[in-house]
Amino acid sequence: MASNWICIDASLVVRLLIDTADEELPKQWREWQATGRRFAAPGLLFYEVANALYQYQRHGYLSAETSREALAAAASLPIQLYHDPGLHESALRLAGKFDHGATYDAHYLALAEHLDGEFWTADRRLAKNVQGEFGSVKQWPAN
Repeated sequence: MASNWICIDASLVVRLLIDTADEELPKQWREWQATGRRFAAPGLLFYEVANALYQYQRHGYLSAETSREALAAAASLPIQLYHDPGLHESALRLAGKFDHGATYDAHYLALAEHLDGEFWTADRRLAKNVQGEFGSVKQWPAN
């Protein structure tokens, strides 16, 4: 039986919360919830979400108030955070395997691998780089 876990990264969370032009992602999110899918992310998720929102604010795309509201909305999402020290070792291995410049993305991959779940990202570059090796990697919007 396939895992019901979906590991999501910060790019997907930020898109879900602030991309008002994407009407399909909120629908997909509700469908995942309705079918009992569970959401997971490494503990670094909200550091990355906060940074992305700040960058949008810094460059004039979001107000400070909208950034704060989006961060609060992100914190209310039903996402189980993992702080498992073993993920770091797996992330080191995966970052090296895919020649990533940092281990952040590899932590999401390591968690999806650990949970035997899907990994969803809005990061096209990341998805393209690893999809050949990780069949569970899905890019939003789906191609």
